[in-house]
Amino acid sequence: MKVGPRAARGAYLALGIACVGLGVLGAFLPVLPTTPLLLVALWAFSRSSTRLEQWLLHHERFGPRLRAFREHRVVPWSVKALAWTTMAITLALMIASRRVPWPGIAATAALMLWGVVYVARCPSRPPASQVPGAAPPVDWRPPDPGG
Repeated sequence: MKVGPRAARGAYLALGIACVGLGVLGAFLPVLPTTPLLLVALWAFSRSSTRLEQWLLHHERFGPRLRAFREHRVVPWSVKALAWTTMAITLALMIASRRVPWPGIAATAALMLWGVVYVARCPSRPPASQVPGAAPPVDWRPPDPGG
């Protein structure tokens, strides 16, 4: 079955709207990860609605982090620490509950390890040249040996 462009656009739009809704809930409920849901929404809107994509990018509360991630893959240190802590607590609770079989725990741990490594590799702040009010980068050159 072939999906037409109109149906695909509708699916992306529905996904984006659902992720924004869940992301907003995540701002109030600690069990829902707001930023990843909004990143998925941004991706979905980029394929379905330029207007909603721009709205999300320029949102007063969520826009700066989404733009920083999109432009430089920035994940602030506080977000990294929260993500790692949440993953560790979740894995510990899975193990302590004794209700999840070991293959499920191993698969979850492997997926979480991938997330830990991915987040760790992202910079915690944008390059100095992109920070508003930051001093411009020093253009250092070695001395000219000819004089």
